[in-house]
Order: sequence, then C-alpha cells, then structure tokens
Amino acid sequence: MKKMRIGFALLSALFLYSCLWKPPPFDDELWREKVHRTDPALLYAPHFRDGRYFNPWMPMEEKSLLTLLRWRLTEKSSYTPAEEGHLPPVIPDLPARIGSLPGDTDFIVWIGHGTFLIRLGGEYWITDPMFSERALLPKRFTPPAMTLEEFREKVPRVNVILSHNHYDHMDRKSLEAMPAGTRYYVSRGLGASIGDLGNKPVIHEMDWWQSLDGGNGTTVICLPAQHWSRRVTEGTNRTLWASFLIVTPDVTIYYGADSGYFMGYREIGKRFPGIDYALLPTTAYHPRWFMHYAHVNVEEALDAFSDLKADHFIPTQWGTFRLGDEPPGFSALELQRVLSERNLDKKRFHILDLGEILPISKNSPGGP
Repeated sequence: MKKMRIGFALLSALFLYSCLWKPPPFDDELWREKVHRTDPALLYAPHFRDGRYFNPWMPMEEKSLLTLLRWRLTEKSSYTPAEEGHLPPVIPDLPARIGSLPGDTDFIVWIGHGTFLIRLGGEYWITDPMFSERALLPKRFTPPAMTLEEFREKVPRVNVILSHNHYDHMDRKSLEAMPAGTRYYVSRGLGASIGDLGNKPVIHEMDWWQSLDGGNGTTVICLPAQHWSRRVTEGTNRTLWASFLIVTPDVTIYYGADSGYFMGYREIGKRFPGIDYALLPTTAYHPRWFMHYAHVNVEEALDAFSDLKADHFIPTQWGTFRLGDEPPGFSALELQRVLSERNLDKKRFHILDLGEILPISKNSPGGP
C-alpha cells in the first residue's frame, strides 16, 4: 500500500511537472473553421435531454478535474505592469447624477462586470445584478458604481434580465435586495432558484427564441448563447444559459451575457435587424486552449458585433474579477489596440468607466 501511495505521488508530480512545462497547443484558425462549419439550423434544435441542457450545434468539450488542474498549473503568459495594473475609473455620485437627468432621458450605465442599469421610456432594467464583494471565491478589483442601498433608494421598480447561474452573474445577495414585485426574465430552470427570494418576484422563464411582452411597448426575446451552467449545489447544465434582446419602439439592446463565438450571432443579426447597442463579453479568454469554447476573445467579440450588424458596441465583464489568466483590465487595452489595427470607427465603441452614463441615441448611424 505504501508503495502504491508513493507511486501515485510520483505520477501526480510528473503530471503536474508536465503541466507546468508548457500549455497545450491551440490553433485559432482551426477553431474558427470548426465554428463556420456548424449548421445554423441546429440553433433551433432541441437542447434538453436526460435532465441537462446542451448546445446542439457544437457539443461542449468535457473538462475533467485534471483538465482544470492543468489550466491552473500550466505555465502562464506574462503581462506588462501596465496591463496588470489597468482598471476602469469609478465616477462617483451615480445616484445624484441619475437624479439630475431629465425624466425622459434613456441611458445605459455600467455598474460593473455584467451589470448594466438601463432606463428605457421611464422603465428601469438591470442585467445580471452583481453587487457583492465576491463571486463565490474571486474578489472584486473595483467596486460597483453604486451600492445596493443606493440602488434600492434610486430604483423602486426594476426589470431583471438573468442570463445564467454562474456566481458572477447570478448573485443571491443582490437578487434578494431587488425591490418587491420585481419582474424577472430568466433562462429556463432559474425560476426555482429565485422563487423563494421573499420579495414576491414575478418570474418569466424563457427558452431560446421565445419572446414575451415586457410592458410599456417593450418586447423581451431570449436567444441562444454558447456557454454552460453550474453551481455548487447543482449539477452541470441543469439550467439553461442565454443572451437577450430588449426591444422598444425606439431602441433595441442586445445583452450577450457569457458566450463563446458561434454562428448564433450571425443568425440573430439576420432574424432581428436594427440592433442599436450590443453589450458583448470580453473576459476570461486566456488561455485559449481552455477558454475558447465558452468565452470570446476581443477579436471574436468584434466579429460577433459585425455578425449582429449592430450600431454601437459596449464591452462587458472586464475590470471587475480576474476569472481567466489575463488581468481584469487587460481586454480594454486589447480592444483599443484591435480597433486601431482594424481601423474601425471608434465613435461606435464605448469602453465605459464604472458609473459612466451613456445617453441612448435614437438616431443610429447604421450598421456595418
């Protein structure tokens, strides 16, 4: 028995040493070819079987505990001091600045990570509310642009978009602080998780491609994303993940939540022309060999923006948590670099500061 333990320890040590030696190879061009070979018809295929959801156009690669350990122990890329230290500024006094706006001003304001407070026709919407200090384990590098107490005081009524159950998107403490009677538009399976919040939530569970009346002339549309779901108390993929469209008579906003690059962006752009604002993720994409399926990198986020044929791009989820190898503010610097390399019109790209209020333009310049 002792020899077996020693042998196992040696094998484990050799495995860990091999992991630290170099990362596995990954070919972005081959990955892109694989994406483009997928059949768009599968975006509409059944995606629930034997109690689990799945992406029917491209099954998720299974990742074992050893794969996770290999990521954590593989030799990491190096980043410059500027990349390590870059974080978004926090503009203070957000509640007062909102209060000083004319009541008919529609706007988007970044609270932090994937949390955006949006005012449309006098109605407030919030995406994946996350105000807590930690997303289970990862700790914030920057504070939210307003506290939960300020939010409750400033926003007595709100609609919540809830994309999936990962801890950086579905935060129990933040959801419990939502006003009584809050309306939730959530992906399938999440209703049970928020039905006992105690603040009398009105819950609308939605499947991909389903649309619902959001009131005040607004339509909410649940759309596919290429991701997955899990919580400590739940198994993998027991609840659905999604992106969402909020469509009003004046503006259409796409909230991309978490996703890898997939043909769904192109299909959504075809099905729903005239998207004004695309809020797209730019986080947790290093190392590519581990992250490519479930998280877009900056280049892919810009390609997704082009596929959607949207007018304005807002990067989400950067600057708050370090969820991949890259520093939390790295993707904003990389986005600025790629915009210059591609010679894109920077007026259409809004890298917001925390608490920055972006007035919604009713006269869009036209898609790409």
